[in-house]
Amino acid sequence: MNTAPAHDHRRLGRELDLFDTDPLMGAGLPYWLPDGAAVRHALEEYIRETERRAGYRHVYSPVLGKRELYEISGHWDHYRDDMFPPMDVGGEQVVLRPSLCPHHALIYRARPRSHRELPLRIAELGGMYRSERSGVLGGLTRVRAIQLNDAHIFCTLDQVADEARAALDLIRRAYADLGIRAARYRLSLPGEGGKYVADPAMWRRASALLTEVLDGSGVAYEAAGGEAAFYGPKIDVQIADRAGREATLSTVQVDLHQPRRFDLSYAGPDGARHRPVMVHRAVIGSVERAVAHLIEEHGGAFPAWLAPVQLAVLPVSEDELPHADGLVRRCLERGLRAELVGPAQGTLGARIRAARRAPYQAVIGPREVPADLVALRLRDGRRPAPLPAAEALARIAAVVAGRRGELWPEG
Repeated sequence: MNTAPAHDHRRLGRELDLFDTDPLMGAGLPYWLPDGAAVRHALEEYIRETERRAGYRHVYSPVLGKRELYEISGHWDHYRDDMFPPMDVGGEQVVLRPSLCPHHALIYRARPRSHRELPLRIAELGGMYRSERSGVLGGLTRVRAIQLNDAHIFCTLDQVADEARAALDLIRRAYADLGIRAARYRLSLPGEGGKYVADPAMWRRASALLTEVLDGSGVAYEAAGGEAAFYGPKIDVQIADRAGREATLSTVQVDLHQPRRFDLSYAGPDGARHRPVMVHRAVIGSVERAVAHLIEEHGGAFPAWLAPVQLAVLPVSEDELPHADGLVRRCLERGLRAELVGPAQGTLGARIRAARRAPYQAVIGPREVPADLVALRLRDGRRPAPLPAAEALARIAAVVAGRRGELWPEG
């Protein structure tokens, strides 16, 4: 069964000029057009702000690393089939990174750490690359270049449960703000074979910690063997498209493996050297997959704070063009994304229909210009009484800043 055509993000993405592809760029390497970039930017800023408030500190790290780095982390042994082949650069083998965690481990160990610094929460919206097979690539959901909302929490063993629980809460709040519903929660455990690090005691301890978190969280979950990361178990938050196909968007993982491989440590209260635990956490995971899901979930009619065009300004005739253009400039000064949709683009009725996915439309006619009024049309069909332009823009800005689900709160 295919996703309903009306909500297929690939069709909507092109129809709404959000993203596209070109064979000269390559399969699985979409590019973002201005409206799609606006959605992505708003989403990324939301995530950064949410993480800052939760005590995360942001870093940037390179998208390349020496092959040796991934040999130490275990990616080379356990994940090589999903990595791009090494490049010879200056006598060294360099790899496009398949994950951000080895880089963050190096950032942690760049200087001595004390127990007083823990938990240390490091976050990054960073690029990574997966050598996906051509047959599975599609739209934004399966790509080869990924912008990942990733974070790693370095903490003591006693802090793991609280940090994992806080990460789950962060995910649930983000879903509420974005209008996303979790299809189910999965406890992803190891399976048979050499895909996983061979350390049964490590797996038992890490799995017990995540089971404790899930049991105390009040959410129903299912355990699934063979779905863990090669270095540790994880909580996967599953989403589903309108055809019922599931994908993992958000994760919380407990990693006892890489801290040992990178010889990470901190000075404890006793002055001795102790090993931290690494909690991996992604609130929205892949930005590409998150935007694809948002396109389909909202049918391209994004919440006001995410919409690429928040206010479409429609002058009735050429006579109102100068005033309408001034209103657009005032919107931009307030940080609102506005667009002038003038008479050259068709009749007023045709322009209103074309801009139907914008949360707000401002119709400017001969009655509005002298008094600097705005006659608003809301996407949900409501038409508030004409308001002074300054008041209308202030109310829209308040909805956007508050990331509210409602377009026009009463009262």
